Amino acid sequence: MNVTSTAPAGVEAAALPQVNFGRAMLALGVGGFAIGTGEFVIMGLLPEVASDIGVSIPTAGHVISAYALGVVIGAPVLAVLAAGWHRRALLIALMAVFAAGNFASALAPGYLSLNLLRFATGLPHGTYFGVAALVAAALAPPNRRARAVGLVMLGLTGATLVGVPIAAWLGQLFGWRAAFVFVGVIALAAVVLLRRDIPDIAPAAGASPWRELGALKRKQVWFTLGIGAIGFGGMFSVFSYIKPTLTEVAGLPLGGVPFVLALFGLGMVMGNVVGARLADKSLMRTIFGLLVYSALVLTLFTFAAQHVVTAAINVFLIGTIVAIGPALQIRLMDVAGDAQTLAAALNHSAFNTANALGAWLGGVAITAGLGWASTGWVGALLAVAGLGVFGWSIASARAEARRMPATACAG
Repeated sequence: MNVTSTAPAGVEAAALPQVNFGRAMLALGVGGFAIGTGEFVIMGLLPEVASDIGVSIPTAGHVISAYALGVVIGAPVLAVLAAGWHRRALLIALMAVFAAGNFASALAPGYLSLNLLRFATGLPHGTYFGVAALVAAALAPPNRRARAVGLVMLGLTGATLVGVPIAAWLGQLFGWRAAFVFVGVIALAAVVLLRRDIPDIAPAAGASPWRELGALKRKQVWFTLGIGAIGFGGMFSVFSYIKPTLTEVAGLPLGGVPFVLALFGLGMVMGNVVGARLADKSLMRTIFGLLVYSALVLTLFTFAAQHVVTAAINVFLIGTIVAIGPALQIRLMDVAGDAQTLAAALNHSAFNTANALGAWLGGVAITAGLGWASTGWVGALLAVAGLGVFGWSIASARAEARRMPATACAG
């Protein structure tokens, strides 16, 4: 489908050239697929990594934290530094760095070098998704922006269903290093597709690092990031401990765990598609509704975890919580004004903060003796806290709107 699109205000400065929308979304999605596969595959290969580099499995788990730290730091730093770059050139550069990081990770000789390389590989993650979301929204009609962003995120969620199992299989067959080579090859393919199918979109007029930093002065940007960092943490609270919960509480045989994890991935894919469509129809109602939905689904997990069938169904539903992702991404674009790149990239810093917060609080509950299934209560409380931030955001916006007429009259 060929479309000629004019970007929404504040995203790009000029009318965009005619492009093949489907091919452009595929190119952006393949990049997301590579990043999603590279981020999650290591979780299933920790025993192999630990054995090869001579550390314990918990110590090997530090490479996961190193990557997440790279995402959190890289998203704002690279978004600010690259504010004046053309979008296609920036996307290609980010994906090339990601590819190089994965190839280098496959050659890491030991624990320290692997951690440093995983940190470096995580640096492009948030900025890539932020810029890809901006490009997707700019290429789409105004009433389909969230669905376009959802197509980009579909690469990330689809990776949990397809890319991660394939990479894990390669890692089991040829060693964990082969999994990173596989991810690097996908990233190189994304570079080729991005070069071929993404138009050469110039940055907005006057784009600069200082203007991007202006996003940090906007309260609604911080509110939206807070909703993601807190309200989305519930999903990670449960999923971080899903394997022992399924085997110890529900009584699921170890061989059945991959099947349930596949249901989680399927839930993520479906949630991403449905959430994007809902966000296009009513953005703020979608964010509110999905936070309420998250609280209910996570509360239900505490009871559903007692039986295999109900646990499996509930894990699928927990996967659908990712539906809030496209909505929060569009909300950030709407409130960031002319600081689009930084705000869009920070969305993924917020999600990785949610990952760390949810996993930590879930671990606190388990360590306190509340049981594996208590992570459902932790997740529900985080969703409710996210609702509190959402309500605070609405109240603040209304108060600001009331002050504006008064200021105008005074002037």
